[in-house]
Amino acid sequence: MATFFIEQFGCRATQADAAAIERQLLSRGFDVAPVAAAADVVVVNTCTVTAAADAQARRAIRAIHRANPAARIIATGCYAQRAPEDLAALPGMAFVVGNSHKPEIPRLAELGDAFNGTAPSSRADFVPLATLGALGSAPHFARAPRRAPILVGDAFAQTEVLVAPIEGGESQHTRPTLKIQDGCNHRCTFCVIPSVRGNSRSLAPARVLDELNALVARGYREIVLSGIHLGSYGHDLVPRVNLLALLRLILDRTPLERVRLSSIEPMDVTEDVVALVASTPRIAQHFHIPLQSASDRILAAMHRWYRAEHYARRLEWIAARLPGAAIGADVIAGFPGEAEHDHRATLDFIRAQPFNYLHVFSYSPRPGTPAAALPNQVAPPEILRRARELRALAAEKKSQFLARQIGKTLSILTLRRSRREVSEGATPAVSSNNIEVQLPGAWPANQMLEARAVSVTPAGLAVVSLAPPEAERRFV
Repeated sequence: MATFFIEQFGCRATQADAAAIERQLLSRGFDVAPVAAAADVVVVNTCTVTAAADAQARRAIRAIHRANPAARIIATGCYAQRAPEDLAALPGMAFVVGNSHKPEIPRLAELGDAFNGTAPSSRADFVPLATLGALGSAPHFARAPRRAPILVGDAFAQTEVLVAPIEGGESQHTRPTLKIQDGCNHRCTFCVIPSVRGNSRSLAPARVLDELNALVARGYREIVLSGIHLGSYGHDLVPRVNLLALLRLILDRTPLERVRLSSIEPMDVTEDVVALVASTPRIAQHFHIPLQSASDRILAAMHRWYRAEHYARRLEWIAARLPGAAIGADVIAGFPGEAEHDHRATLDFIRAQPFNYLHVFSYSPRPGTPAAALPNQVAPPEILRRARELRALAAEKKSQFLARQIGKTLSILTLRRSRREVSEGATPAVSSNNIEVQLPGAWPANQMLEARAVSVTPAGLAVVSLAPPEAERRFV
């Protein structure tokens, strides 16, 4: 029985693609290998949001080939879509498959070495796009020295949303992620994602409900909804729906105990959305809202479609109805043309707002994006300094938020225990408002509990349960 392993990089949307590929490979009779070194086929699912992400993927591929020279490596994902030639030249590569052709990966994995008698490390084939329709029983390959076959098409021609819940990782058997939307219709000047994922497209509401109900039937109690531009969900469907309507359907037509939104753009945070979250404990009190900058001048240069005052108004709505909610943001340090006063405006804005965490990114020019060609690129040492200042402020905001939780009752979900936590006699959990907590004692994963926060710890919060342990809820 052939085995496979998926090496995963990038965001939840990319992880969801990997989950869909895993589901397809399993349905075709493949077995999961425990590590890449033991697999017949290794799928490397890449990210290209920064130059560092590209370099990480290349290092991983080289390491996999060194450890397992016989493995057929299939590179896919956003880097494979953007610059397939970079990956095709790497040793051990069997295929490079863009996002445009991810559904082809199971068939390619089944081909094995039948199409070519040479070892993977010396393969010298290229797949012209014109031959894609013939792939399968009798593929045709044209020669192109030192290059693996490349399958990349127009990302904007993609209409499918690859669907399978993410059930692996550290939170396995606790919080799967379901991707319900892919692609983006906006064109932020720094972002390469639309060019590698195409336009926005959504999973039909009925399919979303089916997937959620299937997960609930397997015992899951919290599920995360994800997408590239989650707030645009349903705008491409006929009849048109929106994220608010979908959330109401989930509350009405599934028994799911808690749904969590992965990320939502500022202008998609409406008063109605905030009111719905405030009306029920079944939606996590957690808003991740990309900010990028609080300088209106820089936001305009980024082609972001809001200004600092619009963003602040959304936070006012959340604070008024959900004063304990978690609010996080993405912030870019050193966008081209960002002056010191722009950076200070962002720091001042963050300091004044109820954020409790930040994801800080050092600006990295992405080939083909308008921002990469802008003048006044900020010097790398200056970018790093600004990023450090943003991260230091984020640490302050997190400490302040945690301190405000002491004595409060939190709704928590227990997670799997690591070996360290087992030895320490503690159980990790996550709260509705996205706080990592440590619960004394050995609790089974996937328990929804009420707990009181008692102290701040390096890991987050220490809590005590307000109820005795319930019986372990087993999965079917």
